[in-house]
Amino acid sequence: MKLRTHLNLILAGLSAVLIGTLVAVEIDSTRRSVREEIAAANIVASQLLQRIAIIYARSGPEPLRFFLEQLGRVRANEITLRAPDGQVVYRSPPPVYKAGREAPAWFATLTVPDMAQQTFKLDDGSQLTLEANPSRSILDGWDDLVRLLTMGGGALLAIHAFAFWSVGRALRPFPDIAQGLQSVERGDLGVRLPSYAGDEARAIGAAFNRMAEAVQEKVAAERAAREAEARLEERRELGRVVDQRIEEERRLIAHELHDEFGQSVTAIRSLAVAISGQVTDARTADAAKLISTEAARLYDAMHGLIPRLAPLSLDSLGLAETLDTLIRDWQRRYPSVRLTLEHALPDDLGPSVALTVYRVVQEGLINALRHAQPASVIVRVQMEGERLSVTVEDDGVGLPADWSRPGHFGLRGLRERVLNLGGVFTIGNHPPRGVRMAAEIPLVAT
Repeated sequence: MKLRTHLNLILAGLSAVLIGTLVAVEIDSTRRSVREEIAAANIVASQLLQRIAIIYARSGPEPLRFFLEQLGRVRANEITLRAPDGQVVYRSPPPVYKAGREAPAWFATLTVPDMAQQTFKLDDGSQLTLEANPSRSILDGWDDLVRLLTMGGGALLAIHAFAFWSVGRALRPFPDIAQGLQSVERGDLGVRLPSYAGDEARAIGAAFNRMAEAVQEKVAAERAAREAEARLEERRELGRVVDQRIEEERRLIAHELHDEFGQSVTAIRSLAVAISGQVTDARTADAAKLISTEAARLYDAMHGLIPRLAPLSLDSLGLAETLDTLIRDWQRRYPSVRLTLEHALPDDLGPSVALTVYRVVQEGLINALRHAQPASVIVRVQMEGERLSVTVEDDGVGLPADWSRPGHFGLRGLRERVLNLGGVFTIGNHPPRGVRMAAEIPLVAT
């Protein structure tokens, strides 16, 4: 049911209750008026006829009939004179007031009071009967009720017409509002409602416009966020590709250094040793020894650089042996620091996971040994359910307050490397002192 129809039905129901109340009040008022009129008229008529009956008691019915004919009709009373044999000698003439009209029977039944009948007996046996007749009063009440219903009906029709027009005018903006909501539902977020005349309609229109604007801004923000997320994902994908290419290039460079450059340096050193053993000239022998020494130093520097470029031992020896070698190399460089490696590694780690674990351990060792001034560093690599956990803990001076400022590209690249594998990377001060770097890599997703 439409709101307009609902409001009109409510108004019609209230009007019906009002009309019913007015009809009930009018019927009750008519009943009271008839009762009072009948009571008053009956008292007067009975007193009058009682006196007249006493006066004409000995004269017989004819003089009394002549008197009654001269008297005529007494309002609200019916007078009947009967001879001793019961024949009607006189009856009150019909009413002249509103002659020929009667109120409806149902209305008369609702308003007529209990009517008393009085009989006066004459000496000759004649009877004078007085009976109340409220038909004219009831008819007056009916006419008043009809007049009230006519005027009230006209007024109610006028009120209904005005209310119908007013409600229609007040609800006129509602179809526009509903159309605007349907437009928003279809995705047209640019729709706006005008300023309506009524306070409520104006408030609803303003609220709709604010809602549409907020939704439009939110959708635009979500679209921008999705686009930014897509661009970020593209950049991450590009970063992963770049990291892969960098690792490939580093691996190739490491192989080239190990296979080509290392052999060349070894050959130079061998030639220098051979020359220094064959020549007799002291200056030439010293120069050959100097070349051999520099070649040996270059060879050691190259072998120190190769693990940083790409741990070639991962391909041949595996992650566990490579980590052991890494710890031994750094232990030789920093003999005053106690380095501990604890690991329990599965055999089926993929190359990406193995390289990421190696990089985490390598970066943690480098940062701890170069900046933290620790007395000990503990490296743990172990399985925790379906995840591989890598931690590097030291007891050094800890991270400075501004350590998270822009920079630290090694840590940022390491975090991205772990995130690309679906893992979690954390770093922070570890009580009572020192730093704890941790990475958790899911093996199932990998």
